[in-house]
Amino acid sequence: MPAFSKTLLGPLIAALVVASTSCQTMQTKEQRGAVIGAATGAAAGAVIGNQTGSTARGAIAGAIVGGAAGAIIGHQMDQKAKEITASVPGATVTRVGEGLVVTFDSGLLFDFDSDKLRLEARSNLDNLAANLSSFGDSKLLLVGHTDSVGTASYNLALSERRALAVGTYLTSKGVPSGRVVVTGRGEGEPIQSNDTDAGRRANRRVEVAVSAGDKMKADAKTAAGKGVN
Repeated sequence: MPAFSKTLLGPLIAALVVASTSCQTMQTKEQRGAVIGAATGAAAGAVIGNQTGSTARGAIAGAIVGGAAGAIIGHQMDQKAKEITASVPGATVTRVGEGLVVTFDSGLLFDFDSDKLRLEARSNLDNLAANLSSFGDSKLLLVGHTDSVGTASYNLALSERRALAVGTYLTSKGVPSGRVVVTGRGEGEPIQSNDTDAGRRANRRVEVAVSAGDKMKADAKTAAGKGVN
């Protein structure tokens, strides 16, 4: 299986990824080998994520370029959002700053209390991989989430395994592993109340934050300098 990035970035990366003791809860050799890493922008964005309650959105905020170059990247993200929306019907695509957040309800990807991808979910991920594999050197941060049923430690481990399952599948379909970062937030970032069935269902999700990589940023700055829109 392809290995994910193994870059460690000190205190900032600690804000993005789960603590090493949590990583040790991953049982298989495959899972233990997928040490979570991130680019500096994503790690810095995790600090923002901790403050705002969204690791995915925080990672995008941490990768912002701004100015004319940022506008060019934003246009590229707009185009990619349209393509994903048209070809991945099981996903919700949201433009966030200079990036995208693609959200999958966990019920579309996994059976209850499982980290094994459902067969019918794979066509959605196939299409997502096709859209993102050649999207420059864009960075993908996959964030797993659960509801609050069960213990916090169990939910954290489950969210990690689910994010890892999605990341492993995307890399097997052509997304370069060096562009993929996986993490789990357990029940820590709910988007609705866990007091209702509908709220718990919404909270069980996997988010894919898409942000520009270094080459995309450099190309956008060059184009901006030439006045290219």
